[in-house]
Amino acid sequence: MSDALYDIPIRRIDGSDASLGDYKGKVMLIVNVASKCGLTPQYADLEKIYEEYRDRGLVVLGFPANEFAGQEPGTNGEIQQFCQSKFGVQFPMFEKIVVKGEGQHPLYRQLIQEYPRAIAKAQSALRKTLDSHGLGPKNDTDIMWNFEKFLVNREGKVVARFAPDFNPQDPEVKGAIEAELAR
Repeated sequence: MSDALYDIPIRRIDGSDASLGDYKGKVMLIVNVASKCGLTPQYADLEKIYEEYRDRGLVVLGFPANEFAGQEPGTNGEIQQFCQSKFGVQFPMFEKIVVKGEGQHPLYRQLIQEYPRAIAKAQSALRKTLDSHGLGPKNDTDIMWNFEKFLVNREGKVVARFAPDFNPQDPEVKGAIEAELAR
C-alpha cells in the first residue's frame, strides 16, 4: 500500500480540505488541466471516461495549473464555473496548484517520483511544436504540458503516466484503466 500519495494534503476547488485518501480503494486518473489550452476539449473526454467507469471504481481528479504559457489564469471559482458550464464536469476538481518548477506541489513531486517518465507518442506533434517554441520540458521527468495523466491503482501506486497528447479515450489509456479496474 502506497500511503505516501494518500497522505498528501490537497484542497478541493471550493477550498475545503481533502486528500487522495478520500479515494482509497478507487482507481484514480490524475490530470493537470487548463481552460485556455488547445487540449482543453479533453475535459469532455475526461468527463465521458469518468461517467463510463465510475460505477466500476474509477475517479478522475482534475488539478488546474498555470505553468504552461499561462493557460489557466482564472480563479478557482472561475475554473469551476467554466468546467461545469462548458463541459458539464462532475468529476472532482481541486484548487489550482504548481505541477512543475519552483513551488511544485508535493502531490506532483510524489507522482513524478513514482513514475518519472510519461508514455509518449513516437511522433508527437505536440512535443515537436513545444520544442520548436522553446516550451518543451527541460528534462524527461518534467510534466510536458497541460493534460498529462497519471493512473493510480486501487492500492495507491502510480502504474502509468501518459503524455498530454494521449486523449483519455485513446485505446492505450482506456486499456490501462480497464486493466486496473479488473484487478
